[in-house]
Amino acid sequence: MATKERNLNATAQLAAAVVPAAGRGERLGPGAPKALRELGGVPLLVHAVRALARSRAIGLVVVAAPAGGEAEVAALLDSHGLDGKDVRVVAGGATRQESVRLGLAAIPADVEVVLVHDAARPLVPVEVVDAVAAAVRAGAEAVVPAVPLADTVKRVEPQPAGRPEPVLDTPDRATLRAVQTPQGFRRDTLHEVHLKALAEESAPEPDALPPVTDDAGLVERYGGRVVVVPGHEEAFKVTRPLDLVLAEAVLARRRATDGY
Repeated sequence: MATKERNLNATAQLAAAVVPAAGRGERLGPGAPKALRELGGVPLLVHAVRALARSRAIGLVVVAAPAGGEAEVAALLDSHGLDGKDVRVVAGGATRQESVRLGLAAIPADVEVVLVHDAARPLVPVEVVDAVAAAVRAGAEAVVPAVPLADTVKRVEPQPAGRPEPVLDTPDRATLRAVQTPQGFRRDTLHEVHLKALAEESAPEPDALPPVTDDAGLVERYGGRVVVVPGHEEAFKVTRPLDLVLAEAVLARRRATDGY
């Protein structure tokens, strides 16, 4: 086989990643979109894309940027350098689900494994990215990294803000996991569940189904099987100001110990 053909085949075996980054992230307060907030002087989005780019399993990262801001986000990513990985920027949608669907459409058809990663998880270790991609390669159709819960969890009956909420039950903590990203999928599985979700949204009388907050949830909704691999405590989501303080501390420790 010619060298050029071998290289093309090797590229086709690499996974691609989609980073939906079009949201506002209001819980962090007013200002720039959450993905563009800075952590250690660098936007969260850049940290997240770098985390994916460090993995040898990833050959392409597609970022779904706020509509109209694609050029700005592309310039931002170019200015920080990303280990020579192929990084593309597309316009995202009004929802996370739509942004993932638009990002998926930008991935070449021969890519068989797709990861979806939150821009708000900037410090995910590369070994988590590798483990998710490897589990899909090994035959899983959907994979999520997750960690055990440290706190006791109560299921409650929701009440208006400020009113006490009656406890319904206490689930066994040993059976619960806090799910992280990147989540990994066989490309055909992810494509199929997004098409089904879009068809439901477009139906004249859509079913009143509970909201789905991640792509693995879509796979579950339509009968697919999701498996869990170990996550990492540093892959937490930066959602509130206190999360940003914790992320700054983790980043400072990494920079002091390994030149991160």
